Amino acid sequence: MKKRTDNFDKFASKKKGSAIKEAFRQEKKKIKAEARAAGEEMRKKKIEKIRGEQEKATSFRPQTTGKGKATGFESRATSQKAGKKYPDTKSKNSAKDAIAPNIPVQGNGSDEQMPLNKFIAHAGVCGRREAAELVKEGKVTVNGDKVFEPGYKVSGKDKVIVKGKQVFLQRNAVYILLNKPKDYITTANDPQGRKTVLDLIKNATPERVYPVGRLDRNTTGVLILTNDGELAQKLTHPSFEVKKIYEVTLDKPVIKKDLEAIVSGITLEDGFIQADSVGYADDKQKNIVGIEIHSGRNRIVRRIFEHLGYDVKGLDRVMFANLTKKNVDRGKWRFLNEKEVRLLKFMNKSFVRKAK
Repeated sequence: MKKRTDNFDKFASKKKGSAIKEAFRQEKKKIKAEARAAGEEMRKKKIEKIRGEQEKATSFRPQTTGKGKATGFESRATSQKAGKKYPDTKSKNSAKDAIAPNIPVQGNGSDEQMPLNKFIAHAGVCGRREAAELVKEGKVTVNGDKVFEPGYKVSGKDKVIVKGKQVFLQRNAVYILLNKPKDYITTANDPQGRKTVLDLIKNATPERVYPVGRLDRNTTGVLILTNDGELAQKLTHPSFEVKKIYEVTLDKPVIKKDLEAIVSGITLEDGFIQADSVGYADDKQKNIVGIEIHSGRNRIVRRIFEHLGYDVKGLDRVMFANLTKKNVDRGKWRFLNEKEVRLLKFMNKSFVRKAK
């Protein structure tokens, strides 16, 4: 009998089919892990090289003579001895950071290193567990290279991209929901000395915040204030068509024909407008209606009803981008929680009109 060649050894094994498959899986897993480890090591060396070059470029600066000519380089240590102060980038967040979510500071250049999944979570993308899954699934790149290890160390100097979008560490941000009362104007300051919405939150934060969009002086309800300019721009830009719901009190009962016209669409002086839905808030009080609309055009709700011959006696925004004034009394405010901020930042589809 001829000796069996090595090519047929695997067929002579008495192991069961499931055991053979498991052995193949383990071997494949081992090879993949070794390849991943090698890749991570290469990426680590590459990033360390980039950081080293950045450190070399930023740790020294030209030292000039009295004539203004550069004579050499002065190290950071030398500068500190001379009394020049540098921020401690490794210090812990202050108390004010703990009471409110943070704002992205693009290009902050922080030297503090942290695990990649923590970086993604602090960028407001998702929680750490979800971030770890995104990394393992290969949906995250660091400085152009895919990274599969959630614990991989990164800093604010690294370019981190999650699902095709660059993300940034957040710092010193404030997101406030205010239940606006009447007789306050929605602006940072008023030359005429009238009361502004900032007067209502003046003790909320040392950060300078601004209202997102506007509510008329006599319009009440949900208003967002923040120092996150990118988010404010998204929430007010017409292309996103963020959902808003108002309760409107009118001088007389609204007839059904007019409600149908509002949903079908009417033409105002600045063009066609169509509400998403409208209806009576209470069948017994047909002068009070609720209207859902995505448009952010100036005074749009008032103009719709005035066009149809009604006088608006009261206008209250009860929802803005899925945020309500629940448990927030008129004239009071609260900070948004991390989940609310995350939904706002990523334009959750529940409050943004779907593309047609």
